[in-house]
Amino acid sequence: MKMTKEQIDFFETFGFIKFPQLVSDRLDWILEEFTQTFSNTDPHDGTRRSCVAPFIDQRMSTLLDDPRIEGIGSALLGDDFNYMGSDGNYYTGNTSWHRDTYQPNHKHIKIAFYLDRLDENTGALRVIPGSHRMEDLFGKDLGEKTNRSDLHWGIGGEKVPAYVLDVIPGDVLVFNHNTFHSAWNGSAHRRMFTINLCERYKDHEHQDLLDYIAGASRFWIDRYYSEVMMNTASPERMKHLEQVMANDGHLAALSAQMRLTMSEPARG
Repeated sequence: MKMTKEQIDFFETFGFIKFPQLVSDRLDWILEEFTQTFSNTDPHDGTRRSCVAPFIDQRMSTLLDDPRIEGIGSALLGDDFNYMGSDGNYYTGNTSWHRDTYQPNHKHIKIAFYLDRLDENTGALRVIPGSHRMEDLFGKDLGEKTNRSDLHWGIGGEKVPAYVLDVIPGDVLVFNHNTFHSAWNGSAHRRMFTINLCERYKDHEHQDLLDYIAGASRFWIDRYYSEVMMNTASPERMKHLEQVMANDGHLAALSAQMRLTMSEPARG
């Protein structure tokens, strides 16, 4: 798949894009593998979010090889983009407004697969178009005020003006990590998983890469990728793994420290 110039411009302008039914042909397989991956964890009881990370590394590593996913990454990040992990989730209730990262100088994107039909009344993703432009006055205002919308604007988070991305299984949503997003009115068993990608880090950004990798220690993992993801990689997939693989040597020690201070791995 090759994104059109118009699609790329839409994403760069608004910070998100929807691909209706992009993976409908693989939906049965995706649903089965999602269920099987979660079968190895404690059952989701609906009281709080359940999370597995990394996620596609377990049973769905071939999604990274899919020409549609590879095409999105190449169009938005360059042909040498990095795979930056994944997470699978059962969501419960509301997710308040947030940005996934604060990365003003390095582009990260999230490719999200929702496995239930969702709209504004059942927990669909909401985004604030243009909020990924953090250095604009608009982006700065949102960064300072969105999480206190009641104080600054006299409205609850669910009333913040936003674009609702209704989905049915098979749709794929892509958004910049810096884009403000949330979900409201959702059930206690919403299924979704993500694939995270980023631009390849340049030499002078080496410490930024190490710091980003270190963040995965909250999941208690010793390597950034699973053995399956690495051992089954084709030369094309390895291009998207090699930079992180060469720079995750500090992760095991950091994860060991986290095991001493956390009661369980992070849930997101």
